[in-house]
Amino acid sequence: MVFWEGYLSDESMGTFAPIVLYWLYAGMYQLLPPLEQFRLHTRKEEEQKNLVKLSAVVKGVLLQQLVQATVAQALFTITSKASSSGVVMQPSIPVQLLQILVAMLVMDTWQYFVHRYMHQNMFLYRHVHSQHHKLVVPYAIGALYNHPLEGLLLDTFGGAISFLISGMTARTAVIFFCFAVMKTVDDHCGLWLPGNVFHIFFQNNTAYHDIHHQLQGTKYNYSQPFFSIWDKLLGTYLPYSLVKREAGGFEAKPIKD
Repeated sequence: MVFWEGYLSDESMGTFAPIVLYWLYAGMYQLLPPLEQFRLHTRKEEEQKNLVKLSAVVKGVLLQQLVQATVAQALFTITSKASSSGVVMQPSIPVQLLQILVAMLVMDTWQYFVHRYMHQNMFLYRHVHSQHHKLVVPYAIGALYNHPLEGLLLDTFGGAISFLISGMTARTAVIFFCFAVMKTVDDHCGLWLPGNVFHIFFQNNTAYHDIHHQLQGTKYNYSQPFFSIWDKLLGTYLPYSLVKREAGGFEAKPIKD
């Protein structure tokens, strides 16, 4: 039993809940006070260094989400496991947890290699991936600000492949995709807040991803959104130290051997 049962199908929830959650969670970050004592970059840096306006970022994210919703609805329709009575048998909780873990590993693998290739192929970087790096100082609403082709290849296809390989039902997908959205937004929020559970349980976090957006870190820390496994295995992991700035807040400084 889930709270949306009787109101929305699992397929509709899996399509639209991650989109709604994205704007609620990212909007919460956007509405917070400056919190300079917890920021990885000052508000002034955000205004001066970023090369795209907030309005353009919002339009770009909405376009990507429109494509995602279309693909998700088609995918759920094609893979529906409903019986003749319209009932879908849900796996046990341990099986669902295993499916989510598999989906996380598949998504990480897909996104690492696609993301890395978009940096190494100069044509793709210049004409596609550089759009995301116009946000030199990341912020929450810009988590899914990408070129439409990158959004399709990296996020939409990555999510579809993770769903298919893990074998999860649409109901389990609601949990997985909502969690993935929150993690992605948090990785771009630019804040190092005390008690943040994502920072406690994941090395791939806000500071880790901030390193990648810095000039000296663009060839490192490709992993997203969950683990740092592939970076460490393939030599693209760039460690960092988190130091306090005199004016308040923190700075993620790369540590090179």
